[in-house]
Amino acid sequence: MLHKGLLKFLVYGIIISFLYSCAPKKINVTNGLVSSGNEVIYHVFQRSFYDSNGDMIGDLNGLHQKLDYLQDLGVTSILLLPISQSVYYHNYFSSDFSKIDSAFGNMDDYISLVKEIHRRGMKVYMDMETQYVTEDHPWYKSALNNLQSPYSDYILFKDAAHSIPETIVFNATGLEGYNGIYRKIATVNLKSKKVLDYNIDLFKYWVDPNGDGKFDDGVDGFRFDHMMDNLDQKPQLTGLFNTFWVPLIAALKKVNPALSNVAEQADWNSWGEEYVTKGDVDRVFAFKLEDAIRSFKKNYLSLVADSAFHILPKGKQQVVFIENHDMSRFSYSVENSLPKIKIGAALNLLLGGVPSIYYGQEIGMYGSGDGNWGITDGDKIPDREAFEWYKWDTGKGMATWYKNTGIWWDSTNLKPGDGISLEEEMPDPNSIFNFYKKMIRIRKSNPVISTGAYENLTNTNDYVFTFQRHIGNKAVIVAINLSQMAQGVAITYNTFNLETKRLVQLNGNEYPCIDKNKLFVQLPPYGIEVWQIN
Repeated sequence: MLHKGLLKFLVYGIIISFLYSCAPKKINVTNGLVSSGNEVIYHVFQRSFYDSNGDMIGDLNGLHQKLDYLQDLGVTSILLLPISQSVYYHNYFSSDFSKIDSAFGNMDDYISLVKEIHRRGMKVYMDMETQYVTEDHPWYKSALNNLQSPYSDYILFKDAAHSIPETIVFNATGLEGYNGIYRKIATVNLKSKKVLDYNIDLFKYWVDPNGDGKFDDGVDGFRFDHMMDNLDQKPQLTGLFNTFWVPLIAALKKVNPALSNVAEQADWNSWGEEYVTKGDVDRVFAFKLEDAIRSFKKNYLSLVADSAFHILPKGKQQVVFIENHDMSRFSYSVENSLPKIKIGAALNLLLGGVPSIYYGQEIGMYGSGDGNWGITDGDKIPDREAFEWYKWDTGKGMATWYKNTGIWWDSTNLKPGDGISLEEEMPDPNSIFNFYKKMIRIRKSNPVISTGAYENLTNTNDYVFTFQRHIGNKAVIVAINLSQMAQGVAITYNTFNLETKRLVQLNGNEYPCIDKNKLFVQLPPYGIEVWQIN
């Protein structure tokens, strides 16, 4: 019996010989950006994006000033992190849901931003977390030790005297900020009818701030942070899909039926199907798919992708991402390997679903794992650093709000002249930035990627991931070599008779040879080949 390695070498040799025997064919490249209406979300950590007034804090006017940049990139929608008042830099754990954090600007700035986003044909989504409040919140201050408070049932307490607030996630009672400020935090009683009514009014306000029914000044949907049917496994807060989330969403859809809401599953190992079937959201985050993409394991990725895109009911969507504000940067997970970063970009944008790009991802910003600095929200600053606009990481708009505040600054990933900045990457045709632009352009020029059916394609190589999106007589095929070695592969294709179709090359340099229902191709190390079938 032949050794497996030798057998594989002989098989690949046969494939390669067949490739070279094929007659050369013309390679066509799509250069135009065609608007097809499919979304590309930009998940922006606004405090770290662009500073408009020189205080080193990214703000709403700064985001407004950079809308040209986002549209040039190909973004169609913007997801804001929370903007409500909070002592914490990430603006979770609010001290007043009704007020915009003054560091971001005021209501006029917000309305101006939203109207301009809509004027450009773009959408805006708002991240909301109203499950917790800090000790500064009016509800907390009024209800503590006061059974006569009008907010007495707005907050969960451990005791009948309302002197000990219930813990929050991870059974914590508070959190220390990166700047040394500590606040007690309590869980909101989502079973209270008054709390539900308050949330309905609050969310409605952001949908239509001036109440004129036109929505040019309102959000196009929400990200529900840490959404759970049983909040943090507290026995008082069970069945929340039926008693809180579904009534809230139904009330919002009465105001604007076009809203699109996404749930952040508290359990990142969840497929999220119960959130759409029982919680009535429109989208969920493809957490398992994110993990599979980072694995660079063909079989795992194939299995998860096939499940992710078939498990949700028709009309519901997966938000496909490889980074967010709660995890290490993708570049960190692949040790800043440029070829691997580009594979992440291709999968993020070509697999289908609704792609979400975390700010700075498009220039390969380098984050880290959580720091070992104790229980403080400073641990995540390395993955939430200032967007690198300039080669030397200094200049107008740099949002280095955390400068000289602790070890997260002492070990900052902002390194002058390291090749990771928009200024350095824009003129470089081989940069991560320009690769992202190309992948977005391919996606938008081929609506089948967002509207067509997903299908894994069987192939002969354990290191090559192949799939297609197809609808009617059109398809896009993607073949990605997940290894650092060149790989020969035969791809089985049964959807169309390829000998009667025309293959257009959208990315890469290798044109497959076709024999009946087989595509034979030799992929370079970490090669990304994309073909359109007409």
